[in-house]
Amino acid sequence: MDFLLSPQAWLSALGIFALRICDMSLDTIRVLFVMRGRKKLAWILGFMTSAIFVIAITSVISRLDNPLNILGYAAGFATGNVVGMIIEEKLAIGHVHVTIMSPARGAATVQILRERGFAVTEFNGRGKDGTVTVLHCDVLRRDMDNLEKSVLEADPNAFITAEDVRPIRRGFWRMRKP
Repeated sequence: MDFLLSPQAWLSALGIFALRICDMSLDTIRVLFVMRGRKKLAWILGFMTSAIFVIAITSVISRLDNPLNILGYAAGFATGNVVGMIIEEKLAIGHVHVTIMSPARGAATVQILRERGFAVTEFNGRGKDGTVTVLHCDVLRRDMDNLEKSVLEADPNAFITAEDVRPIRRGFWRMRKP
């Protein structure tokens, strides 16, 4: 157990931890690019991910006598997933289809959204408590916060859902203002 106090054992584990954070962060982002149809970026990230993975797993297997390497590998895997999710949130790549249910202020919500450059399609619907206005917007993910703030400003009681989409063709997509 004296080897656990060795700086070399800790540096080895720390190196494996760092490799796994990089590898899993890139892999998490790669999967999201695959889902969004971004082939070139998915290929590049897949290549980098697998190269880093081979280095990390080789380091663990070649030094199985150091249990810190196994801990570094597992902790790097778990941490890399979270780091990848945080990076992907910051990048906010892609489009979102937003459905807004406005029980009483649909017209005002539509007006504010259109004034702010969002494309909105509106329908009348019937909910549990009566008539509602159903609004559909397709926006860039990075514009979601602005859309949500605009909706809640117009109707604090609005119900909002969102789902990732892949645009196929045509239509109006709000252009992000610089």
